Amino acid sequence: MKIDLTDTTASKINKALVQGRRAIGTPAVGMVLTLVIVTDEENAYDALKAANDASREHPSRTLLVIKRVSRSPRDRTTSRLDAEVRVGADAGTGETVVLRLYGEIVDHAQSVVLPLLLPDAPVVVWWPVNAPLDPASDPLGSLAQRRVTDSYASEDPIRELTARAGAYTPGDTDLAWTRITPWRSMLAAALDQVTCEVKAVEVEGEEFNPSCELLAMWLADRLGVPVRRSSSNGPGLTAVRMETTCGPIVLDRADGSLANLSIQGQPDRAVALKRRETAELIAEELRRLDPDDTYAAALRYGVDRLHAGAPDTGAGGEPVTTADPVAAEDPVAVPEPEEEAAKAPAQRATAKAAKKAPARKAAAK
Repeated sequence: MKIDLTDTTASKINKALVQGRRAIGTPAVGMVLTLVIVTDEENAYDALKAANDASREHPSRTLLVIKRVSRSPRDRTTSRLDAEVRVGADAGTGETVVLRLYGEIVDHAQSVVLPLLLPDAPVVVWWPVNAPLDPASDPLGSLAQRRVTDSYASEDPIRELTARAGAYTPGDTDLAWTRITPWRSMLAAALDQVTCEVKAVEVEGEEFNPSCELLAMWLADRLGVPVRRSSSNGPGLTAVRMETTCGPIVLDRADGSLANLSIQGQPDRAVALKRRETAELIAEELRRLDPDDTYAAALRYGVDRLHAGAPDTGAGGEPVTTADPVAAEDPVAVPEPEEEAAKAPAQRATAKAAKKAPARKAAAK
């Protein structure tokens, strides 16, 4: 059932929701959370379809916020709210409200969304595209316990990850991190089967893929070993190679669906690592609404630190410096710059005296 409302208010939208539930014979509300989707008109259909598919596992009230920016200065001063209320089969297993904001109300979307939130239920905000660099400080993001972004949809995913690390707040997450959950599970299971020490890791994938960067940062943070990033034609992540004291461990996925796990001394085995749809990713993120500390640790490791090569740390977390072998063999102290500057005038005077000595001897003769 669909109910269209033009130039409406949040109060009229709530009444339309009650009217729709009564019309289809389901007055009871059995939804577990409110999912707020902030996107544009171009990506609204795909985002709403993914949310409806995810609602089969997590019945929720979905609020789709579409900010319509007018080019005419006259239209920008005129605020208007249009809504489309969907209940029943048109809204999956929950309720859907499509909100189109015009004019000045675009900058105050939180005032429209707040009255429509389910009482005493968690709130999740998802930006499929054009996510703010600091989701927690966004007016809509401040209403949520969980904030979901997707750095893969940005123009510069690597720069986006760096900005996310600087502005991280507990509750932030990214679908680029969700995409590597099967990879992390498979690699952890592979390491559980051997009693070896990992010496180095190589992560292979698309050059500017944020999931590849996050997996490399996670491995570097958890294993404390050098991790090298190499590029391939994809799709997405293609391989992870770990050098251990017992031989190599390789997880290779060339076609984006089936991977091959190779462990030294064991037969190769095929494992399913299919690239998942957005609905599956959103459903996974809605299963847990507490802060993801593992994601935070990997994100804070940093892209720059991964590529630049961070110094090794000792047991106390302090950087371990390696002495210069040449300096260690030669016990002679190296003079400081100030000492060299003080000795410079005396050295020049000695040189001049040495030059004049032959002339003086000739004159004496």
